Amino acid sequence: MNRHYYRSESPFELESGESLKQIEICYHTTDNISRGREVIWICHALTANSNPEEWWPDLVGKGKLFDTDKYTIICANMLGSCYGSTGPTSCDESGRQYLLAFPEITVRDIVRSQNLLREYLGIEKIDLIVGGSIGGFQAIEWSIMYPEIIRHMVLLACNAQVSPWGTAFNESQRMALFSDSSFEKQESQEGGAKGLEAARSIALLSYRSFRGYGITQSECDENKIFAERACSYQRYQGKKLRDRFDAYSYYYLTKSIDSHNSGRGRGGVTAALSTVSAKTLIIGIDSDVLFPVEEQEFLAESIREGVLEVIRSDFGHDGFLLEWQSIENRIKKHIKFLN
Repeated sequence: MNRHYYRSESPFELESGESLKQIEICYHTTDNISRGREVIWICHALTANSNPEEWWPDLVGKGKLFDTDKYTIICANMLGSCYGSTGPTSCDESGRQYLLAFPEITVRDIVRSQNLLREYLGIEKIDLIVGGSIGGFQAIEWSIMYPEIIRHMVLLACNAQVSPWGTAFNESQRMALFSDSSFEKQESQEGGAKGLEAARSIALLSYRSFRGYGITQSECDENKIFAERACSYQRYQGKKLRDRFDAYSYYYLTKSIDSHNSGRGRGGVTAALSTVSAKTLIIGIDSDVLFPVEEQEFLAESIREGVLEVIRSDFGHDGFLLEWQSIENRIKKHIKFLN
C-alpha cells in the first residue's frame, strides 16, 4: 500500500461549532481503485497510522485475508493524529502550531473528513468497512451517516457509546499529560513527553488482562525480593509510544473517544443502531476489560443484520490486534466474498 495526501481547501465545520480553515488527510491505498474490485475500508485505532500492513501484518497484504492484490483497500489517518492528517501539531493561519489551541474533534468529524476523501477517490460503495476499538466507533458512524454506502461491516472490540469506565481511563491519561509541566507550557511539540509515557502505562492496564500479564510478565526468579519485570515492561511501552507519537495528538484523540455516542441527536443508541442496514459481524474478546462482551452483545441485538462472535484470548482488548487467526476465521465465516 502506498501513502498519499488529500487536501480540502474549504473550511471544515466541526460538530462543536468551531472550524478548520482547511484539512489534510494522509491515507494509504492499493493502486487498483479503478479496476472494479471490492472496496475494503479499514479504520485504525488510537495511535496507529494509515498503513494497516504495519500494524495488522498478518491480515493485510499480498495473499492475506485483506489481499492488497485482490481488493481495493483504503485506510485514512484520523483527523487529530500526528501521522500526516491535520492535527494539533499542524500550523494555524499565523504559521504557529496549534498544540492546545487545536479545536476539539468528534468521531463524527473524523468520519465526515474521511467521507470527503471517499468522494475525492470516486468510490460509490464500500463493500466492507472494518475497525477495532476507536476504529469500530468510526465504522459505526459510517454505517449510520452513510448507510447507502456500506454493504458489510466488521466491528471488533468496541461499543455503541463510550462508557463511564472508558471515559475514566481517558481522563486518567489526560491527567498524566498535564502532570508533566512541559505539556501546558507548549514550548514545542515535544511538550508532555514524560506525561505521555505515564499515560501509555495507564492505557496498557485497560488494553491487557490479569491473565496476560501473568503469562508474559511473571518474574523468572521465584526468590526475587522485589518484582520488577512488569515495571520494566510499563516503562518500555511508555518510551516506545513517546518515541513515535506526541502528547497533543494523544490528548485530542482521547477526547474524540469521549464524544462517541451513536445515539446523540438520533433518539438514543437503540434507535440509531436500528437504522444500520449493513450486514454486520461483531467480534468481542472474552478478556476485554475496556469493552466487555456485554457491549458487543448489545450491538448484535440492536443492529438488524448483526451477528456476534466471541474470541477467547489471554490478552484483553489487544486481542483484536493479536488474535489474528481467530479473527480471520470468523470474518471468512460471515463475509463470503473474502473466501
